[in-house]
Amino acid sequence: MTVATMCAVVLHSPWLPLALVVLVALDGPFPPLPSETVLMTAYATAFASGNLLMVGELAVSALLGCLLGDLLVHTLGRSSTRLVRRVDRAGPVASWVSATMLARPVVALVAARFMPSGRLLSTAIAGRVGVPVRRFVPGSVTSSTLWGTYMMTAGLLLGPVVGNDPLVGLAVGAGMAVVTASAFGLACRVRLARRAAVARAGTPVGQRDPAAV
Repeated sequence: MTVATMCAVVLHSPWLPLALVVLVALDGPFPPLPSETVLMTAYATAFASGNLLMVGELAVSALLGCLLGDLLVHTLGRSSTRLVRRVDRAGPVASWVSATMLARPVVALVAARFMPSGRLLSTAIAGRVGVPVRRFVPGSVTSSTLWGTYMMTAGLLLGPVVGNDPLVGLAVGAGMAVVTASAFGLACRVRLARRAAVARAGTPVGQRDPAAV
C-alpha cells in the first residue's frame, strides 16, 4: 500500500471525525500536533468528493475538540507551574491577553486563537487569572467557531487542488497553516508595537521609565 493510498483510506475513514476530536483537543496543550493540516485536508477531501455529510461531521468534530482542549488547558492554567513559566516567557502578547482577559475574555480568546500557540497561551491565561468556566465557555465556542469556519473555507478552496491526491492536499494544507498563522502572529505583534509606541509618546517625559530612555 502506497503512502497516498494510506492517506486516502484515513481521510475517507468513518472514524476520522472521532479521531479529529481527539487530535484537535490534544492540540490545545500540544500545539505542534498537525490538527490544522489534517482538518483542512479532510475538509478539502470531503468537498472534492461532494460529501456534505462528512463536512458537517468535521465541523462538529472541530468544535467539540476545540472546546474539550480549551477546557483542559484552562484547568491546567490554574495549577501547572511549567505552563505558567511558559506563559511568562511569551512577552507582550501574553501581557495584552492577560490585561484583556478578565474584562473581555471573548475578545482575548478570539484574537489569540489565530496566532502561533495563541490557543495555548490564551486558554492557559484564562485559567491562571481565574476566568470562571461560565464566562470562558462562550469565548471558547466563539473563537473555535471562527477558527473552524476558516478551516472549512480553506478546505473548500483546496478541494479542486486535492482531487484524488491527498498528499498534495496535506502539503498545501501544511503550507497554508504555517503562512496564515505567521501572518496573524506578525499582524498582532505589529499592532502591539504600535500601541506601545503611542503609549510611550503620550507619556510625559518626567513619568517615563528611565530604563526605556
